[in-house]
Amino acid sequence: MFKKILIANRGEIACRVIKTARKMGIKTVAVYSDADRNALHVKMADEAVHIGPPPANQSYIVIDKIMEAIRKTGAEAVHPGYGFLSERMDFAAALEKEGVIFIGPPSPAIEAMGDKITSKKLAQQAGVSTVPGYMGLIADSEEAVTISRQIGYPVMIKASAGGGGKGMRIAWNDQEAAEGFQSSKNEAAASFGDDRIFIEKFVTQPRHIEIQVLADKHGNCVYLHERECSIQRRNQKVIEEAPSPFLDEATRKAMGEQACALAKAVGYTSAGTVEFIVDGNRNFYFLEMNTRLQVEHPVTELITGVDLVEQMIRVAAGEPLPFRQEDLKINGWAMESRLYAEDPYRNFLPSIGRLTRYRPPVEGKTARGGIVRNDTGVYEGGEISMYYDPMIAKLCTWGETRAAAIEEMRLALDTFEVEGIGHNLPFCSAVMDHARFTSGNITTAFIAEEYPEGFNGVALDGAMLRRVAAAAAAMNRVAEIRRTKITGTMDNHQRRVGDDWVVNLQGESFAVTIAADKAGSTVTFSEGTTHRVESDWTPGQQLARLTVDGTPLVMKVGKVPMGFRLRVRGADLKCFVRSPRQHELSLLMPEKLPPDTSKFLLCPMPGLVVKINVAEGDEVQEGQALATVEAMKMENILKAERRGVVKKISASAGASLKVDDVIMEFE
Repeated sequence: MFKKILIANRGEIACRVIKTARKMGIKTVAVYSDADRNALHVKMADEAVHIGPPPANQSYIVIDKIMEAIRKTGAEAVHPGYGFLSERMDFAAALEKEGVIFIGPPSPAIEAMGDKITSKKLAQQAGVSTVPGYMGLIADSEEAVTISRQIGYPVMIKASAGGGGKGMRIAWNDQEAAEGFQSSKNEAAASFGDDRIFIEKFVTQPRHIEIQVLADKHGNCVYLHERECSIQRRNQKVIEEAPSPFLDEATRKAMGEQACALAKAVGYTSAGTVEFIVDGNRNFYFLEMNTRLQVEHPVTELITGVDLVEQMIRVAAGEPLPFRQEDLKINGWAMESRLYAEDPYRNFLPSIGRLTRYRPPVEGKTARGGIVRNDTGVYEGGEISMYYDPMIAKLCTWGETRAAAIEEMRLALDTFEVEGIGHNLPFCSAVMDHARFTSGNITTAFIAEEYPEGFNGVALDGAMLRRVAAAAAAMNRVAEIRRTKITGTMDNHQRRVGDDWVVNLQGESFAVTIAADKAGSTVTFSEGTTHRVESDWTPGQQLARLTVDGTPLVMKVGKVPMGFRLRVRGADLKCFVRSPRQHELSLLMPEKLPPDTSKFLLCPMPGLVVKINVAEGDEVQEGQALATVEAMKMENILKAERRGVVKKISASAGASLKVDDVIMEFE
């Protein structure tokens, strides 16, 4: 077994590999750019080597710099993680030439299956059903439009060397095909150093289901069942689960056997993933093979008990797989929510900055018999950089059933505290409570269909709203008692806390009466219904763990005048708790209106201006491209919301902007 391995990656996957290596008694080497000097993976590793400036194309994907770090530290093997160099045949070949073991497949397998165009051709030759498309190289936007018309809209424009949603666009017409081709090409060049693009038919009602395979150097290959990855936004997975709620045993077996056959055909070893589109009749079509560890591998580990990173290391060291296909059973259900540094209230645009508060839920067994796991690469006080992928953690839960795994995820998301940046925790919570998701009736169009106008927060249903109102009333009583205490005086000098209150939240008012005892409070609503609230929450705590009628309720708590800011199940509420007289007077207060920004194009996220498409004095039409801003390796085209005339342009190409900086003003 290896004594020292280098991880040619960063962030949560580097930390993930370090954990398993440490468990196996293997020393680790981290590499880092200027931006990652204080990153968690650097702190966790036994050694760390600086490899250059922040941009990945000047550090993490420069093979010579990684090779230099290997020579400097004497690492015997390299784990590439995912992204960056993980599917670069020339990197695997460079390691082989150096006599260093690549913890991944052999370079011919990477060449055969790592390239989306080549892998599709090989799959077709092997008789595997594939989605219609054009596999040749495309010269320019004009040819992209011609090909798209021939295939028939909608089409998917993909980077050949792509992954993680980078370099991918859906086009529904000629304009989107032309724009999408150029943006995909630019993103692919920046992220992967390879700007080749191909186009295929976009299936409008698909499920994205993938098969995890594991093969050794002794001719053994197994599949570790499937993952459902249909909850996607901009072709980027957000929620994954294992197994799929859609597959039956016959389809699962057929997909698994086909995945293994494909792996054997190209001499594949190590962990890999074969991705399929599955239609409503459970017909499945090969999409691609990812010749690396997948981001969502933890859900497979949770239902099989197999440490995939450990098996990758053991396979690379020449060991045979310790199990056979019949040994791999499905145990329970697992969910994964990807925590992204992106603001769901701003159309999920990237967010950067300092994590002023970062408190994940406690990992391990829960009181309900489930499991919580959080794979992360950040820490409280750390910086989220604009240079890399916006994912900062993968929150996973396990339960004996799908419903149990979802409930564990709901509570874990409510418990997860993140402050200082925009993040998508509220959106993940909203998905977990969505009736269509809980029923398992999902496709890759779920987000587009259920949130066509973007995410604007969650409105709690009536039952949940009353539970929150009861909890807020009980918490307010605790806060009021704290406020009435006068240090060093007798009890009879303290103001008595009243029993009658009015709770106002989400536009509704609830008149309640509180009867408290040592164990908790009984909150009675005006029509006579009651809720029993118990908690050890004290004022100042930012996380309130309560039970309401014996059922857990977890809320993030902030202070506002005469109440709280409460965040729970994806809802962000201002909750006011007032005496009846205070409530009566509050109804007379005028509402403060937000400022009018309709005549400005504001930068929706921190980023770099790539292009300004118009000039001062130009008349623009609704939907016309105004500017392109790049952040976290993604190009975002900002378009006009209505007709107008450009009065002033305040930013130029190359400018670095903050959120809400003015790009241009309209007459």
